[in-house]
Amino acid sequence: MKRNLLAGFMMILVASGCATRSIFNSGYREDGYRGYRGGNSLYRGELSEFAVLGIDAGREISEQDIIAASSEKKERLTLRKGDPLLLIQSGAIIPDQEMSDGMSKCFSVSVFTGVPEVDKKTNLSYSKSLRYAAAKAGIEKILVYWGVLESGTRNLVTKTISWVPIVGWAVPDQAQQVRIRLKVSLIDVRTGQWEMFLPKVYEDTAFSPILGREQSDQEQVALLKGKAYQTAVESILTRYVR
Repeated sequence: MKRNLLAGFMMILVASGCATRSIFNSGYREDGYRGYRGGNSLYRGELSEFAVLGIDAGREISEQDIIAASSEKKERLTLRKGDPLLLIQSGAIIPDQEMSDGMSKCFSVSVFTGVPEVDKKTNLSYSKSLRYAAAKAGIEKILVYWGVLESGTRNLVTKTISWVPIVGWAVPDQAQQVRIRLKVSLIDVRTGQWEMFLPKVYEDTAFSPILGREQSDQEQVALLKGKAYQTAVESILTRYVR
């Protein structure tokens, strides 16, 4: 048994690669060991947390400012089923359908672009503009989420075992492990008060041949997105619905 396990470990080369990509830029394009570089022509980067939350990173903060902020009365952020909610996915023109559908089962969801601004607006003015837009629509809460896919690959010795080269392309020669991490922020439109949390992280491992690598990768991405979005919705209900 031990010999078989040792042989199994010896079948795996140490050579590996890793990559990170946004959930909105999660397409697959072959790029050596790294495998993917996105490919979504609409992708313009991610929203800055500072901008979304109205934190002016360039401002000099004094101890008095911190004390004043700590002294402000804070109310617990809550939601009620059926409440209007502005839903934003960082980097995306509109949120992914699975997340939008999941949230719409519990809230009256309006969507807003998550494509970052390219002009010289300050973080503070962007946040206020976002809250103003929600207020104009009669919405009291904004929910913004970010998502990243982290992947690692291992090349397997089995890719060299084939008498006919083309057959080897159908033999699984790479193991890819992918995990998805979401970050969710709920913002009160009236006060600007916010909370942020991380839902459960999901992982998946799949083996694929060269010719089926893109399909295998995208199946992994779809599987993980579905699990992560479902858990995110459940976490939002648990944390905020009273």
